[in-house]
Amino acid sequence: MAAFSFCGPPPRTIVYVDGFNFYYGAVKDTPHKWLDLDRYFRLLRRDDDLQEIKYFTALISGPRRAHQETFLRALATRPLITVILGVFKQRNITCTYARCAPTTAGHRVFSKLEEKRTDVNIAVHMLDDAYQDRCDRQILVSGDSDLVPPIRVIRSRFPNITVTVYVPARDPHRGAAVELRSAADKNRSLPLDLLPRAQFPRQVPDGAGGLIEKPDSW
Repeated sequence: MAAFSFCGPPPRTIVYVDGFNFYYGAVKDTPHKWLDLDRYFRLLRRDDDLQEIKYFTALISGPRRAHQETFLRALATRPLITVILGVFKQRNITCTYARCAPTTAGHRVFSKLEEKRTDVNIAVHMLDDAYQDRCDRQILVSGDSDLVPPIRVIRSRFPNITVTVYVPARDPHRGAAVELRSAADKNRSLPLDLLPRAQFPRQVPDGAGGLIEKPDSW
């Protein structure tokens, strides 16, 4: 008698992308910033049933913000992609280096913008999706060790969910991310060879009769 094997449905998968970690680790200073994340993760996770791709970032200030907003508009044309925004907040930092030049006010306190809420947003969404039984696999794209605690909680409370970390890094030192990799069920370095194969077309239909143009400098 012939043997038959039953293959169940493909695993329900949600992807969580740490936007700035991904940008600086994978696409900065490359011609691949105009990335269709839907296409990319379909290539990367061919055997998964992608439920959602969550992209976490914050709006920057300055002349490059227009490029960022254009990219976010392009992402919004893909039904699977959800953009979750954090914020940038001003923080005063005191320079302790002895030769640090004082400001015009005569002190060594300088203002710096810091991205806030992204790590918390990712952690909350990963845990909420697990509690709602929305997925069988969670794919985290980041190298940030601040995300170790939610991974540990998910693996402890939801052993049926597999957490895989993909670290985006062109620099081997940056790509080590030992603590984050060790916390996950599985870990990989994000495949950079797929980036050229997953670019948006130069003009993306916006769904309202218009076109979203790739920034010239990209």
